[in-house]
Amino acid sequence: MLVVSVLLCLGGWISLYWVLCGVNGCRSYEWNCRLVTLLHGVLAVCITSYIGYVDGPWPFTHPGTRNTPLQISALVLSLGYFIFDMAWCVYFRTEGPVMLAHHTMSILGILLTLWLGESGIESCAVLFGSEITNPLLQARWFLKQTGCYGTLLGDVVDVLFVLLFVVMRVFVGGTMLYYELVSPRPRFFIKCGGVAMYALSWVFMVDIVRFAIRKSKTWHKRDQQETVAANGHEGKTD
Repeated sequence: MLVVSVLLCLGGWISLYWVLCGVNGCRSYEWNCRLVTLLHGVLAVCITSYIGYVDGPWPFTHPGTRNTPLQISALVLSLGYFIFDMAWCVYFRTEGPVMLAHHTMSILGILLTLWLGESGIESCAVLFGSEITNPLLQARWFLKQTGCYGTLLGDVVDVLFVLLFVVMRVFVGGTMLYYELVSPRPRFFIKCGGVAMYALSWVFMVDIVRFAIRKSKTWHKRDQQETVAANGHEGKTD
């Protein structure tokens, strides 16, 4: 039954992609794929936040518990998407080894959780932390494509993305990993998967720190140019 559900979700994501390609024929394949990615990110965040904050249990206190029907549905939905996106990225060769490793670990982690029938709450928590920055990441790409990235909106998106990534993936993710490791309930392989995902977050973090440094230099240079331009203009009017 789970196999059928995953195949149906995979077919749904593929169908949505082809519909978008038909509707947005003037846009690139990557544009339409990123629309699918954006939709998945929003859905995943909404569903997993409801699971964690409303449906329960709380992932920090109940790791390793049996999967609930809602947790299974969320994981199956995301598994179908990750398989689709992994195949798309491999076919079009748009992503590097780090992102492909992230997709691979996500697929294997969800498969393991579904097969064991437990630790669904941790997987949903990881999914929430991984996808909560996704809409901002896609917004950044769309702003670049439409020529609006150099605006104030682009700066706001960048700042929010960096802050949200650091808070959720490093601090909240590190806390979640600690409770996962000290709890006797989760299986050994689940704990290993948590360590691997957190280590991958630090690989992304290195790139984000480099980006933040470049961005701050760009802002500083832009401020200097604006100051020089303003002073030059004032000098001519005196």
